[in-house]
Amino acid sequence: MKKYEAIFILDIRKVDDEGAAFSREFSELIEKQLNGKMVSVDAMGRLQFSYEIKKRKAGIYYNFVFEVEESGILSIKDKFRLDERILRNMIIVFDRPDNVKGKLKDLKDLADAPAPAPVSAE
Repeated sequence: MKKYEAIFILDIRKVDDEGAAFSREFSELIEKQLNGKMVSVDAMGRLQFSYEIKKRKAGIYYNFVFEVEESGILSIKDKFRLDERILRNMIIVFDRPDNVKGKLKDLKDLADAPAPAPVSAE
């Protein structure tokens, strides 16, 4: 099984519970129907867009990391292709190094860390 990351942007007007039901539905699809494993679910919350998407100015972001067979990705895309709750989605192979988390506060901590000393060329 390969590890994947999926980002979903949900329509605020079509979701009543800040996407909790969508998150449960996606987790059940991965674990029960596709026999995969959910690694993490990150509800990133409501964020403003830099430009409108389908006449919406904000959306609810969800980030899922999961393991599933390659053939399962096609069925995930097919299931959510015409779902009215979803404004945008993206599924990519998860190849992030272990020491980089992906949350903004973690990236700020890395930026505050002292830089390694330059190597002199002698």
